[in-house]
Amino acid sequence: MKLKDKVCIVTGATSGMGKAIAQTFHKHGAKLILSGRNEKRGNALANELVNSIFISGDVSKPGYNQQLVNSAIKHFNKLDVISMNAGILGLGNVIDLSIDDWQQTLNTNLSAIFYLSKYAIPQMQKQNGTILINASIAAFKSFPNHPAYCASKAASIALMKQMAVEYAPKIRVNAICPGPVDTPLLWNSAKAFKNPKKAVENAGKATLMNRLGTPEDVAKLALFMVSNDSSWITGTAMTIDGGILNA
Repeated sequence: MKLKDKVCIVTGATSGMGKAIAQTFHKHGAKLILSGRNEKRGNALANELVNSIFISGDVSKPGYNQQLVNSAIKHFNKLDVISMNAGILGLGNVIDLSIDDWQQTLNTNLSAIFYLSKYAIPQMQKQNGTILINASIAAFKSFPNHPAYCASKAASIALMKQMAVEYAPKIRVNAICPGPVDTPLLWNSAKAFKNPKKAVENAGKATLMNRLGTPEDVAKLALFMVSNDSSWITGTAMTIDGGILNA
């Protein structure tokens, strides 16, 4: 029970890594504010997890992020952890990608981190809090037709490091950087290649572990990063990629 009675906001909680993180936090005693856009999946998850509340909305909107924080205080009287997992791809090369898609990708993958942190930090400063950003190896490794995604993930690492400096020692701020994890986002990402199925297969084979990651692999790292087990870690981007960056 590494998170017993901790109050956590988890964005991107309705699928993939965000859902696995929410379920893992719950197993370790957390009380959850779940965020996502799919009401059906979100409400089903909230019904599954005791002491959980789902609030549907778009993290790219500042007011929605403020609502998440207000709900944590209203229902649970404090806020200990924010785990930010919402993300979109914005596929297309620089010439073809629309300005609207570029902006929406940055708003969802980067600005949303700023918004939620802005509203959460004043509450988290009342006790030792933890911020965890789900970034990507795309912060360090470029992929065809992913300019907005790569740029937003690299910028999220810079923002993480700055906030770690700004708010230490009261608040720890870290990022995790997954490689190819078997989620809907990975399969959507593969559409940037001529043979999406083969691209996903090749991604798994390209890792030193010779397989794709699972959402549960990432959730275990997320649990470590927000628990007291990592109490001397801040300002760090922790890679979890099956060794693909070293392959």
